[in-house]
Amino acid sequence: MTNVETPSTAVASETVRVDLGTRAYDILVGPDLVARAGELLVARLGKARAAVVTDENVARHHLPALEASLAAVGRHAGTIVMPPGEATKCFAELGRLSEALLALKLERGDVIIALGGGVIGDLAGFAASILRRGIRFVQIPTSLLAQVDSSVGGKTGINTPQGKNLIGAFHQPSLVLADTDALTTLPPREMRSGYAEVAKYGLLGDAAFFAWLERHWQSVFGNDPAFLTEAIVVSVTAKARIVEHDETETGDRMLLNLGHTFGHALEAWAGYSSRLLHGEAIAIGMCQAARFSEHLGLCPAGTAARIESHLRTVGLPTRVAHIAGADRPEPQALFALMQQDKKVQGGRLTLILLRSIGDAFVTRDVDAAEVAAFLEREVKLPA
Repeated sequence: MTNVETPSTAVASETVRVDLGTRAYDILVGPDLVARAGELLVARLGKARAAVVTDENVARHHLPALEASLAAVGRHAGTIVMPPGEATKCFAELGRLSEALLALKLERGDVIIALGGGVIGDLAGFAASILRRGIRFVQIPTSLLAQVDSSVGGKTGINTPQGKNLIGAFHQPSLVLADTDALTTLPPREMRSGYAEVAKYGLLGDAAFFAWLERHWQSVFGNDPAFLTEAIVVSVTAKARIVEHDETETGDRMLLNLGHTFGHALEAWAGYSSRLLHGEAIAIGMCQAARFSEHLGLCPAGTAARIESHLRTVGLPTRVAHIAGADRPEPQALFALMQQDKKVQGGRLTLILLRSIGDAFVTRDVDAAEVAAFLEREVKLPA
């Protein structure tokens, strides 16, 4: 975490490098990046043709500026607009997108631009990984969640009834443009959803950052340029350093899944619908990981309460009972969904738990019966 308590009010683009040798790339964070995308792509990636993939909601706000920017440098190959929402991350839409990209006659040296949130980034990135056996792509994330998490690190994929992101590939972007101006169009609920991933970076490895968020979250939510940029830069820097050391998630990168094993099960139960957004599921999942850690005596008493208090203060759900709707998941069903997690090895769950705020760790030594009993209690917790 930076030592600067109050960021400078003078905000310009900042650059975070993801050092992966010949596949290294930059993350630019700052204002006005969508409108400058054409010149930035030509300067960094050469004169490749660029096809834009976006969704209907994002297109209304940001597509005209991006298309104008690409047209100004003569690089716009076409635009494909997908339906919004998590349900778009499926085989049917992947097939439709791939056919549409081929119809634009993209070549291996060309570029796919993912303009949107995590859904579009994951889907367009996966299409890029398989189109002509792999072409370059650029992430222009328009949600806070995508800017701090899903646009960085090269994870791409789609969902299936068995679980989230179980079909996919590691395919690193060639450039990430995190335009902070794009966040001014986000609905409050989407902003809160993204904030869960920001808080995650404090919880898994930076206690000072979590404390900073407790003090300054209102400035982040209020789109204060300096505080918002600070939160994004700290988050993506943390992720970049982890990805550099463990690109394909065989070790420390699993820490980035804090709250995700629990949260993904809740998302699958809710049908990947607007009933429970990804960040909301992760907020609940992180609180569950903290409560489970306390139950096992792994972290000090009061740790979970502090985490839950902060996430509730910003308006995020922290318990299963906070999910919209009268029905509740069956604990056995949640446990079965957790067993579909990508990190399961030898039939054993891989969990990311806490020793304290800022000190997460990976373990496969938790008894399945303990997890099942914990889920029984969690489902019954009152709001």
